[in-house]
Amino acid sequence: MFWHSADETDIRRDEMKYKYQKLALAVAAAAFISAPVQAADDVYGKFPVTVKDYAGSKTNSVSYTGQIARQVLHDSLKKLAGKGNGKANPKLKAEMMSYYAGKTKGRVIIAPKSKGKFVIKQSGVDQISKKKNLSGKTFKGAISGMPNNMTGPELVKFWIEKASSAQKGADMANGYNYPQLISKFIMGAVFYNQVVDNYLDENLSAKKKPNNKPYKKGAPYTGKEHSWDEAFGYFGIPAHALALSPKQLYAIAKRKGKAVSYADKNGDGKIDLYKEMVFGPAYYAAAYDRSGKTSYAKNITKAFLDGRKLLASAKGTVLSDGQRSQLRKYAAVVESNWQKSLAESVFKYAGSVYKDVKKITATLDKKGATGKAMKKYVKHWGELKGFSLALQTGRTNLGETGVRLNRLIGFGPVMLNSGHVVDIDSKGNYVKGQSSGLKEYMVHMLKVQKLMVDKFDVKARNNDRLASLADMLNKLGSGSAAEND
Repeated sequence: MFWHSADETDIRRDEMKYKYQKLALAVAAAAFISAPVQAADDVYGKFPVTVKDYAGSKTNSVSYTGQIARQVLHDSLKKLAGKGNGKANPKLKAEMMSYYAGKTKGRVIIAPKSKGKFVIKQSGVDQISKKKNLSGKTFKGAISGMPNNMTGPELVKFWIEKASSAQKGADMANGYNYPQLISKFIMGAVFYNQVVDNYLDENLSAKKKPNNKPYKKGAPYTGKEHSWDEAFGYFGIPAHALALSPKQLYAIAKRKGKAVSYADKNGDGKIDLYKEMVFGPAYYAAAYDRSGKTSYAKNITKAFLDGRKLLASAKGTVLSDGQRSQLRKYAAVVESNWQKSLAESVFKYAGSVYKDVKKITATLDKKGATGKAMKKYVKHWGELKGFSLALQTGRTNLGETGVRLNRLIGFGPVMLNSGHVVDIDSKGNYVKGQSSGLKEYMVHMLKVQKLMVDKFDVKARNNDRLASLADMLNKLGSGSAAEND
């Protein structure tokens, strides 16, 4: 159903709905086996203005400020989601909604902030781009992995309501960490979805966003150029990323070590969020690439850059079928690598949840205190659930894989008394039911990891606990609880 080749030369040719994958992976392989490109060719922009009869003063046709503004809105919203005091807080809810659904002037950048020598250039969202929000770009489909089939925006607003009244964003009674749920879901429902199911899908058709006309009247970029740039901005990586290693990209996102020297491309002593910062999607891709087993961030960035070079070479003319076909190959590289990065995140946090539950059950056996372990468990479950939902907001329906993923993880984590959330009532209250227990839930986490390997062929495999699967199943026996997916 979904591609899951063992390597780039072993593609499932019978799955026609993924007809671009073989070509895409071949493009990626050719690009990265060869010697690195020169530094002058490594940077995403500056590209010349190709719009015919352009009368303005701009000399650079690259622009993706709106997408970086949304990266900042996401980071700020996540920070706000952890500010609750455990009581109803309408003021906090309104502030969170202003970063999610508002377009008001004067919103300050709550995150990322300057940290020591890592001085950030911008202090307000409007300094990057004005009148931007996240809600208008959130996946509008039904989210089957949570109760009531809420749409993407409805789910985020529901979580914002809950987060505003939770103690530091965490509901320990039901097992929800709202900053993590909101953040990881938005990484898919906004950033990933907009790229693979909009900018690099419909917008690559012959009729949409034509390359021989400006994106809008007076713009210094064509329809296809700007659409491609916007997709690049949603990945959230520095324009000079191809000159940086995965460890350096990771350091920039963390704002530590020699991060300033890596990020500050123009040497002005400040980090420009528009061109020099690493945001969520790129951060996770680079984090997995540190293993040396993957090149997600590099593959995606190179595909974006090669596509932009192709558009510049068209010099403001209508793209030929061959040129659009080539763009779709680059788009397929972006999609396949981004999807794998999300699957790696599901794999990683399923492993984290497994470790947390193992520690909790061992502590319970000794009648010890589980408070700290439970906080980690709820946090990691939020990351797992958020990423698992994000993975399901792509261009294609995951089908059976999505169903299995949602059933294995559930609507809420299994708690100490084996209870877990099974529904949400008409008033927005959680409804609890009984599960088959914590140890059986550990098996579910291992099955999630196996699912990511089988269906997406993840390679980095952080927190790999699959070696425990056979032993766990053997200990639990062949009862229905252990095998209930």
